[in-house]
Amino acid sequence: MFRFFEKRIDPYPKDEPATPPRKLLPFLLHFSRPLLPWLILMSVLTGAISALEITFFDYMGQLVDWMGAADRGTFMQTHGRRLLLMGALVVVAYPLLVLVQSLIIHQTIFGNYPMIARWQSHRYLLRQSVSFFQDEFAGRISQKVMQTALSIRETVMKLMDVFVYVIVYFVGTVVLVGQADLWLVLPLVLWLGGYLTILFHFVPRLQKVSMAQSDARAQMTGRIVDSYTNIQTIKLFAHTMREQDYARDAMDEFMQTVHGQMRLVTQLTVSLHTLNALLLASIGGIAVWAWLQSSISLGAIAVAIALVMRIRSMSDWILWEVAGLFENIGTVQDGIATLAQPLAIADASGAKDLVVRNGEIRFDHVRFHYGRKAKVIDDLSLVIRPGEKVGIVGRSGAGKSTLVNLLLRFYDVEGGRILIDGQDVAQVTQESLRRNIGMVTQDTSLLHRSIRDNIRYGRPDASEAELLQASQRAHADEFIRDLTDAKGRSGYDTQVGERGVKLSGGQRQRVAIARVLLKDAPILVLDEATSALDSEVEAAIQEQLYALMEGKTVIAIAHRLSTIAVLDRLVVMDQGRIIESGSHEELLRQDGLYAALWRRQSGGFIGVDLEDAEA
Repeated sequence: MFRFFEKRIDPYPKDEPATPPRKLLPFLLHFSRPLLPWLILMSVLTGAISALEITFFDYMGQLVDWMGAADRGTFMQTHGRRLLLMGALVVVAYPLLVLVQSLIIHQTIFGNYPMIARWQSHRYLLRQSVSFFQDEFAGRISQKVMQTALSIRETVMKLMDVFVYVIVYFVGTVVLVGQADLWLVLPLVLWLGGYLTILFHFVPRLQKVSMAQSDARAQMTGRIVDSYTNIQTIKLFAHTMREQDYARDAMDEFMQTVHGQMRLVTQLTVSLHTLNALLLASIGGIAVWAWLQSSISLGAIAVAIALVMRIRSMSDWILWEVAGLFENIGTVQDGIATLAQPLAIADASGAKDLVVRNGEIRFDHVRFHYGRKAKVIDDLSLVIRPGEKVGIVGRSGAGKSTLVNLLLRFYDVEGGRILIDGQDVAQVTQESLRRNIGMVTQDTSLLHRSIRDNIRYGRPDASEAELLQASQRAHADEFIRDLTDAKGRSGYDTQVGERGVKLSGGQRQRVAIARVLLKDAPILVLDEATSALDSEVEAAIQEQLYALMEGKTVIAIAHRLSTIAVLDRLVVMDQGRIIESGSHEELLRQDGLYAALWRRQSGGFIGVDLEDAEA
């Protein structure tokens, strides 16, 4: 039975996630559509349960009157059938309704609802641009996903479940009490006015402080996660105390929101209990007065007092549910700012997969400036022929890595085009573009998974033999087999830690090279691919990289000019433009910037004068 209701909703919808709306109600509906029939059924059952509870109170009042006026000898003959009906409602109908409602809420909705929001949000955020993640703490983004998903569920369920229950209950109470004596309705109406006044006074303030608290919590979490992620840097510079202060500043901001929230809570609690006390006293007083005037029965008094006691106990719960509702609304609105951002880099409408037949790369009058005034890439044109191995040389800030980022479409060009075999990279799918380009970067980052998983990331369907061959070619197998982790896993099953921190820089780079060797893409990009390796390992791997380059179009960026001097052509960049192009010998004969850089090398690296260095 449980499994049947748990399987009514697929928590992982297969539809491609669209950009969530930026307004509250459409945003909530965006993640609620798969559950709408079940949410409506939940509300119907809630209304039925609350109506049944009101009926119980009515029966109790009638029972008091029957027992006060009936003859014990004929009581069961007169009222037995009604008593059996009441018993059937209490013992059979009510528990069945509660059972079905509970199965729908707890088995069908409760777990699946936030998981749908998490799943869709995560899939959508994975399509966001690199710059989106560079502008935010990773911990902050992940917390937005988790918090917002739960708040979506709480907001919608409170709106559709709690309010149905409250409306049916209060209307039923007014009807029952009004039937006994219209004067008893007056305290209820006045109480409702006071209750709504309390709501309108405190709830917006609680919403405001809850939004501030949600943001402060995310900021606090982001700073803590940032410290843990960069723990090696913190210890290297002996800044433990500085990091404590950095986190404490965020914690203090969070505590200020907590104090503000708790002050409102105290005021709210006192106001509510005072209002409830006035309701009980007035209903009791009017009931006694009406009884003295013989205008109300004892059963009606019993019903009125019982309903007022029930409303008193419910009012505190209702108020906190409403406060919780607005707190969750605040969290959702805060999450909208992150989760509903349009994709900065999106596939064009009707984009097709890139097909690389030859591997020609053409930069056609490309312009790009990262939103700055100064251009990083300025009207650059470059053709890399199929199978050609081209080295990109230049001072820091010349635009070398930016050129590669534009090729991979981590950013969109602001002018011109980039073509691969005549196909504009802006008109093909990003997935297919990056599948056809293998890249090894200087700042190698590994996933917090096993060595095997990290290497196989290059080609998930690769066999174990192919994986081992790639590892051996990258000279990684020799150290991998000696690795172990804290849980006793060894060799290729060893976990590498977050961003690969358990490995040395050279080891991470060899794993990354093995990953690209396994991927075997037709276009290869090397951005300081061997910078973290010692000379002996670099020399060994360089041979494998040269072998890997066979039959591929290659772009290689390096400050160590000796590693790219043997390539077919070298392109020298400066201030976003190509100023020289040719083979190593040709550029030396030109005696331009490349020759100057070559002469100023120390230990095989480009020397950068302070006056020449660019930010």
